[in-house]
Amino acid sequence: MRAIAVIPARLASTRLPRKVLREIAGRPMLAWVYEAARSSPLLADVIVATDSDEVMEACRLNGWHARMTSPEHRSGTDRVHEVAGAVAADVYLNVQGDEPLARPEHIEALLAPMKDAAVPVSTIKTRAAAADIDDPNAVKVVTDSAGRALYFSRATIPYDRDHIGPPRYFKHLGFYAYRKPALERFCSLPESTLERSERLEQLRFLENGIPIHVVETPYDTIGVDTEDDLRRVESILKPRTAGR
Repeated sequence: MRAIAVIPARLASTRLPRKVLREIAGRPMLAWVYEAARSSPLLADVIVATDSDEVMEACRLNGWHARMTSPEHRSGTDRVHEVAGAVAADVYLNVQGDEPLARPEHIEALLAPMKDAAVPVSTIKTRAAAADIDDPNAVKVVTDSAGRALYFSRATIPYDRDHIGPPRYFKHLGFYAYRKPALERFCSLPESTLERSERLEQLRFLENGIPIHVVETPYDTIGVDTEDDLRRVESILKPRTAGR
């Protein structure tokens, strides 16, 4: 199975401008993401997909494989789709450029269900920390007994109606693996009703009958959207650079 990771890296972020090039412990955020993906022995290639000349130059200087993609794309998934049209693979991974705590174990978890050729899409989840359960910025996921996603929500799901004891809450981590037909179909479909309501694009798959297989991982991440996120991640990553 030939798998490649695509790292969508848009520079014009609204909440934290230029975030993929912001430094964390002395290195650009994108460096942490790229090197985590590149360290996985399961990937044939890692490609940064951007619409920024500045990001392309950073990739050139660091020797990272990168492709310029359309500035018209609305999401990272659209950038992955563009790369998929030019680079042959069996499976395409979407590893967001604002996930500096990405690890090769996340790649391994994503690819595990894709060994079954019938699986069109996979993603990962981890046990939700107490602070995440009621936080709308931490997306929750519930699955069926076979590990397929039933729903993703910013709300607290499942709801403990009778207070019989806290359910097992799972936080969704925004990493995906797709087969090309699923990726093509997703990008051909209009924004779905639930997607628009929750602002969660993965709901477009579910609303259109495309199953998503969800694998549990013990390794949580912090997607960087704010200055506070940046500081939290730096406090985690800075000790790793102490011996360098």
